[in-house]
Amino acid sequence: MPKLQGNPTLPSATILVFVSIASTQLGSALAKTVIQELGSVTTVLMRVGFGAVVLLLLQRPKLKGYNYSAYGLLILFGLVMAAMNLSFYAAIEQIPLGIAVTLEFLGPLGVACLNSRQLLDLFWIFLAGIGIFLLAPITGSSLDPLGVTFALLAAICWGAYILLSAKVGKVFAETKGIALMTAALAAGTVVLLPFGILSTGITKLEPKFLAIGLGVAILSSAIPYTVELEALKKIPIRVFGVLMSLEPAIATLLGLIILKETISDRALVAIILVSLASLGSSLFEKRRSLD
Repeated sequence: MPKLQGNPTLPSATILVFVSIASTQLGSALAKTVIQELGSVTTVLMRVGFGAVVLLLLQRPKLKGYNYSAYGLLILFGLVMAAMNLSFYAAIEQIPLGIAVTLEFLGPLGVACLNSRQLLDLFWIFLAGIGIFLLAPITGSSLDPLGVTFALLAAICWGAYILLSAKVGKVFAETKGIALMTAALAAGTVVLLPFGILSTGITKLEPKFLAIGLGVAILSSAIPYTVELEALKKIPIRVFGVLMSLEPAIATLLGLIILKETISDRALVAIILVSLASLGSSLFEKRRSLD
């Protein structure tokens, strides 16, 4: 009797996804160590700018022959990416990393549920809603309201980023994903540059901060983007979504280990609820696709 063969690429792809998550959150933790000195604008400018340079060395974009609307869409994609990073960094300046990631994760969760017509998705929205309620400053939470607001803004930007990435991928179907990401980061750098020049953080740049900025760009941009593209070649997008639902928990753990950030039991419950909502949405969406 022949043995059933599993998917040999799944374990390696799973490792790639975990590498991406860990790298991204390590980059965020590293960024938080300098945000207090440089501010979120300068820190994001270093991440996006250095990220564009690093990816440019890996893959030069070839974007000739498209119309102006296509280029406009790509620029908009870069603007949304820059806004997402800026909002997130402004959030972690005020609130713990794990909580900021949890709130930001509501963006992709919202996109997944809003695109569905299944009643079960109302349950995942309900779970996430309880998590938001527990983290909302008006319910007795000690979190900074401004930090929570920035994290929710980052969630909205992440949702827009997902929708735009699908459109950009279709318009530039013949262009590799890493090349599109390089172009988007370059566009975001151009937009952020004037704000960075006007910020006080730009005057504080020293070699050590530039080195940290380069490290943030490699950890948060170069490694995740390239690793995720490779992982998505080996596993379905829904399996990828299931694995990514662990990101809030990993961010919380790294925030505790690296930044010595502690969170309340209330916040921990909120993180678990949002993670379960994301996990459930991805799992059941995968099952529906197989029916």
